[in-house]
Amino acid sequence: MGYNFERCDAYLDKRNEFLGTEPVGKLLLRLAIPTVAAQIVNMLYNMVDRIYIGHMPIDGKLALTGVGVCMPIILVVSAFAALVSSGGAPRASIFMGQGDTPAAERTLGACFSLQLVISAVLTAVLLLFNEKLLLAFGASENTIGYAVDYMNIYAIGTVFVQLTLGMNAYITAQGFAKFSMMTVLIGAVLNIALDPLFIFGFDMGVRGAALATILSQAVSCVWVLSFLSGKRSSLRIRRENLRLRPGIILPCISLGLAPFIMQSSESVISVCFNSSLLRYGGDVAVGAMTILTSVTQLAMLPVQGLAQGAQPITSYNFGAGNRARVKKTYFLLLAVSLSFTVILWIFVMLFPQVFVGIFTSDADLLPFASKALRVYFAGMLLFGIQMACQMTFISIGNAKASIIVAVMRKFILLLPLIFIMPHLAADKTMGVYMAEPIADILAVSFTAVLFFFQFRKALRGMKKPGEGT
Repeated sequence: MGYNFERCDAYLDKRNEFLGTEPVGKLLLRLAIPTVAAQIVNMLYNMVDRIYIGHMPIDGKLALTGVGVCMPIILVVSAFAALVSSGGAPRASIFMGQGDTPAAERTLGACFSLQLVISAVLTAVLLLFNEKLLLAFGASENTIGYAVDYMNIYAIGTVFVQLTLGMNAYITAQGFAKFSMMTVLIGAVLNIALDPLFIFGFDMGVRGAALATILSQAVSCVWVLSFLSGKRSSLRIRRENLRLRPGIILPCISLGLAPFIMQSSESVISVCFNSSLLRYGGDVAVGAMTILTSVTQLAMLPVQGLAQGAQPITSYNFGAGNRARVKKTYFLLLAVSLSFTVILWIFVMLFPQVFVGIFTSDADLLPFASKALRVYFAGMLLFGIQMACQMTFISIGNAKASIIVAVMRKFILLLPLIFIMPHLAADKTMGVYMAEPIADILAVSFTAVLFFFQFRKALRGMKKPGEGT
């Protein structure tokens, strides 16, 4: 008896109907909580990794600095995963909303193949040029050995990192946030368990930390691919969909450019901030910047989780032509995100020392960083608007707008302001920190105006259910 693909596609479509039928508030909460939890777990196990290395009995401080130099390169590797997945996953959700499961699976298959190609290229680059790259990112004669040892092993596992981060987005895109969370949880727990074994038990040092990381990512990768090849998944990786078709790949890449720019530019922004702060404020100012970025990353996790939880809801209903649910999802995301950032802003303004105290108790650094945090966070109360608009642009497949917004905030506004503000402020060091809130306020204003016109245009262009493709 022949296989009935039409019946199978109809069954798979129904498995995702909850994205178009469940109450939006309940659905957003259901998808956001596991996403936030996954991000927190991921951040914690990265911290634990560094804590173990920092407590190595011999040269722990130098080893920690060496591994720290690897972080900007690792961020770029992660950004390439986002380049493909952050564009492909929303498009797959839109196709599912349209009831076109074959198109969604062709997107999944092509993106899977593309990430294999990118992984091979990145692995070759990292193995051949890692020492030059690490020296360019600040490794010294004392730390380059540790950095190279870590990166040589990490590079071998690039394929696992790419596929885990990239393909996990397609689990979230189907609304299976709990399974997506398990991907991160499995890797985190295994990494935390293997770190002390390899670092101290086998006396491998930083090489042990890198080996623990890639083995953990390999297990997570097997979990992701098993899910996407199994019966629980609405979308499956199929051999016939693995061709790299330009008509499928190019729209995914264009939509993923905004997340790629945001992630990959972090290392450039960090270098610019640190060089300017070192000039005007010395080591204390640079140390404070490390704390400010850590506080920001920690504080923004709930907003990022909410935005990622909203993505499959928005994309699915946009594809299904359900204007009401697309609008409701956006306005709910906007209300919750903005409320959170306003409340967070109030707490930071009132109690900056509490947030800074999480990362340092140094008598000189604590008061300075507390003052700097107030300046750095001055525009953060409006950032919920930026997150809601930016994620919605991606969710509805508006590649141009998402790229414009990312480039505007990072390159057109923030980078020049880092070097301009010290010449305009009485306190040059605080002037550097002021670049962030000024860029935030200007970027939010620009994004809000652009979103007003683009979102209305997108809603008018949506097809109502039953109108056809």
